Amino acid sequence: MEREIINRKISAFYFSATGTTKKITEKLALEISAGAGQNSWEIIDFTLPEARKKQYSFTEDDIVVVGVPVIAGRVPNVLLKFLNTVKGNKATAVAIVMYGNRNYDDALKELWDILDEDGFNVLCGCAFIGEHSFSDTLAMNRPDEEDMNTAADFAAKIIKIINEEPKINAVNEYKVIEKVYRDYYKPKDREGNPVDFRKITPKTGDSCTDCKICAEVCPMGSIDYDNVSTLNGICIKCCACIKKCPVHAKYFDDENFVKHKIELEEENEARKLPEFFLIM
Repeated sequence: MEREIINRKISAFYFSATGTTKKITEKLALEISAGAGQNSWEIIDFTLPEARKKQYSFTEDDIVVVGVPVIAGRVPNVLLKFLNTVKGNKATAVAIVMYGNRNYDDALKELWDILDEDGFNVLCGCAFIGEHSFSDTLAMNRPDEEDMNTAADFAAKIIKIINEEPKINAVNEYKVIEKVYRDYYKPKDREGNPVDFRKITPKTGDSCTDCKICAEVCPMGSIDYDNVSTLNGICIKCCACIKKCPVHAKYFDDENFVKHKIELEEENEARKLPEFFLIM
């Protein structure tokens, strides 16, 4: 067998504002490392702005598990410039997208393309489900134990693929044929008109204790540290500030946002399962 996984550097490389993508990306990296009998693997978390100012370069002997969340059915557009600076140098990549139980649309296809253009050898792709950023009930507490067990199963397949063992059964074969993606998913108002969610920003309630956690976790660095009720930059609706506020002081009250949140919860209640895609 050629290029066995043993003694190859393994990295978890991810953006994870609320921690769901982190859980799965790190789990896969951990399981791949353990399956290879290795004691260590690297974490590269590029969620916060400072981490995205660095240049990341890998080598042909690296295995990189790359995880990003799905926003509006695509790779978050605020990450595109950064991701295009990453140097794959023929490293083996596992592409992971994390979505909130609605649909990942073309996000996995897009991430696959990005990594391919960065010079990675994209081995396979995975779509996992995490608690939706807008909601605390939609896909609540996912990824859960069942998801983590599925990630371990996927990691076992990945190890076998890397070691070139035959007859690996994937859920689906997945191959990017052309770089054409559907447009970003657009919620609609009560009249059926598309709503531009980019203009919607979180509010800060009277229960705020000025602990600064929201400013520290904002992946865009947009929340003013001296006045956390002020936004100095864009909001990508990751809801890190809302989910990590210890006193629940951050919230959205925009009518269209609330309407869309309720629709998501009502229309996507059925549990969706992780998917594994492989190019043979």
